[in-house]
Formats: sequence, structure tokens, C-alpha cells
Amino acid sequence: MSFRPLAQFLRESPDRLVKGPIALVLIEDQAAVAQTLEHLLKAGFRLILALSPEPLPAHAVPETGATKIVNLRHESRHGRAHVEAVNIAIELMPEGTWLYYGYNAEFLFYPFSEHRTVGEMLAFHAEERRSAMLTYVVDLYAPDLQRFPDAISLNEAMFDRTGYFALGRADRQGRHKERQLDFHGGLRWRFEEYIPQDRRRIDRIALFRTRPGLRLLPDHRFNVEEYNTYACPWHHNLTAAIASFRVAKALVKNPGSRAHIRSFRWRNSYPFRWNSQQLMDFGLMEPGQWF
Repeated sequence: MSFRPLAQFLRESPDRLVKGPIALVLIEDQAAVAQTLEHLLKAGFRLILALSPEPLPAHAVPETGATKIVNLRHESRHGRAHVEAVNIAIELMPEGTWLYYGYNAEFLFYPFSEHRTVGEMLAFHAEERRSAMLTYVVDLYAPDLQRFPDAISLNEAMFDRTGYFALGRADRQGRHKERQLDFHGGLRWRFEEYIPQDRRRIDRIALFRTRPGLRLLPDHRFNVEEYNTYACPWHHNLTAAIASFRVAKALVKNPGSRAHIRSFRWRNSYPFRWNSQQLMDFGLMEPGQWF
């Protein structure tokens, strides 16, 4: 199969886009690529578009996903790669398609994800008249950078069990926006001196339905304000979480931080159990009315 650009594939393969949910994965390096794609397959995504500057090696694509995973060409390493990819998808996918976007070495969790598919979860969310879902990016990291210099260990992953907080989100006139908050915590909070201010939030609208005129902004918010809300006006809604090694990877690679960080482990580090119940128990995910 040819290594087509994202836009070309979307224009030439309308039959592949008829039913979602569809996942976009921006491949920035070779870290945990196969595991990321396998995780999305198990969640039940009907189509997974793996975006990379060069073709992925054969071992990076799980054999079980041969019919559902498509590797497409996209410059996924620059700062606005997510904006370009998501907005191309919004423009060329059918209206109302549920879309997820994330990166390699990131793992999507939602309430009861071990037993229910992402399609079931989004169908319920849509019944509550919601077209987008708030996700919290929960930083994962290896417990020992001597043994794991790239900060990645799937078997011994840890995360912060405390230190999360939310601040009111203001508009240009300084008034707080309804049902919108800026969420902080994890490595972006503990090592904020190495993180640009506009990248310190941990909230991302990673699951949403396409619609005409919708545009993703560089800060992971959308130009339609209702898409940026954490719940509807009348009750709490579902939220999801993305367990991500992405910040840990960056901190041990970037020249400005790598010489100063000896370990990510602290007194409130806790082993990550790779299940949705743990994230709900720590308040990092909300089941809403879905039981």
C-alpha cells in the first residue's frame, strides 16, 4: 500500500470513513508505537490513522490491526502538527463522526473501558446531547531514570496521585467562562519551570464529533465554546483520561531540562495499574450518569 498523505487518503477512501469512532495518532518517535496502536484496537476504534513523517516499520503495526490501521504521511513532529491533522480530518470526514486524537506513548482510558467499547461510551455521551468530551492528560513516568533513561516503562509506570487543581477560565473581558476550567497537575506542574506557560494545562478535548466550521486551536481547545466545556448545564457528564509518557519523554530529552532532572519520583508517586477504576478512584475521570 502506498504511503499516502492524510488528506489524500480521506478524499480517496470515503467508504472507510462511513462509521466511527476514528482515531488519529501522531507518531513523534518510536516509543511504544505498537502498544499505543494495540491499546486503541482493544478500545474498539473502527479505523486508526497512524500519522508519521516516514513509513512505520512492520513490527510497529500489530498484526491484529492489519485491516483497521492505516499508516499515512504527515509531518507529526512540529508544534502545530495536531492542529493541521485534526482540522484536515474535520474538513474531510463526514459530519457527526466521532474522532479521537493523541500521540504515541499515550493511552486512552474511559470509565469501564475494560468491559465496554469506546463506541458504546460515545453513543451514551451523544444521547446526553454532548458533542465533545473533556480528557485529562495524566503524566506517566518510569520510577528510575538510570534503568529507563527515556523515562518510559510500561511495566513499572508511575503517576502523581495528588497535586491536581483547576482554575477558572477567563474570556478577553476577564469574566469566567461558563463550565470551563483550566486544569493543572502532574509533571507539567512539578517541573513547570521547564514547560512553556501555554503548555502547562492538562486538559484536552481529545474526543469530539466533526461538524462544519469546527476548528481545533493550538492549545487543544476548539473555536466552538460548547466543545470546551466539561459538562452540560444540568448534570455531570462523562470524562476520560489519557495516560501519557509524552511530557516525561520531553523533559529527559530537552537540553534545558535533562541535566537538571535526576528522577521524576516523589513522595506522592504511585504505581499505575492500567485500569479505569484506579483513575476514577483518584478523581481523574468522571463516569457521570453512565453505570
